[in-house]
Amino acid sequence: MATGKKFDYRVSESNGNWSAEITRRASARNTVTTKAQDGFASEAEAVQWAENELKTIIENVRARQDAKR
Repeated sequence: MATGKKFDYRVSESNGNWSAEITRRASARNTVTTKAQDGFASEAEAVQWAENELKTIIENVRARQDAKR
């Protein structure tokens, strides 16, 4: 069984603005951006948004998986 993370987040800075992306591993070689937002004033704000969105996405995925069982 694979031990890597299916979902993760990425935070980057460009011209004084911070952006955050929620990423998903589509395959061993391909990563897809699931959700993104930019315009954060600081890295801390971007990380906080990314962690909250990641938590929400993972909860939704788990709920869908449980509903299938």
